[in-house]
Amino acid sequence: MNLRVTKIFDFETAHALWGYDGKCKDIHGHSYKLTVSISGDLIKDPNDVKYGMIIDFSDLKAIVKTHIVDVFDHCLLVNGNTPHKKYAEVENGFSKIMLCDYQPTCENMLADMVNRLLKYLPANVKLKRAVLQETATSFAEWYADDNN
Repeated sequence: MNLRVTKIFDFETAHALWGYDGKCKDIHGHSYKLTVSISGDLIKDPNDVKYGMIIDFSDLKAIVKTHIVDVFDHCLLVNGNTPHKKYAEVENGFSKIMLCDYQPTCENMLADMVNRLLKYLPANVKLKRAVLQETATSFAEWYADDNN
């Protein structure tokens, strides 16, 4: 039987899009929701404390919190290959800035997050889907089936 488990994470992040022709060229923030769906074999050993699970939700939470939420939450993301990098150089300025090697769009942020998840998920757990919701009506999606 194939099963998936899903967990949703919330965090606040600001960004600005260098060279963009709309409002998002200016620093602004979003209340992001990251949805992570994984699959894997159920633990079948009745003596294992995690018997019947693919992964303990608290273990998944620890991975995502450490490698994504704690990194992106209350952070300003700017493209470090543009003059926006000056925000990281301001003396006594912003304390949490990520100079990305990409334009920090919702799509590129999700690609970064997926790469982090793929690196840190246990070998027996497969990432199946990730969704980064930027607003109530706008989000980027990643599906494993689209990337094989």
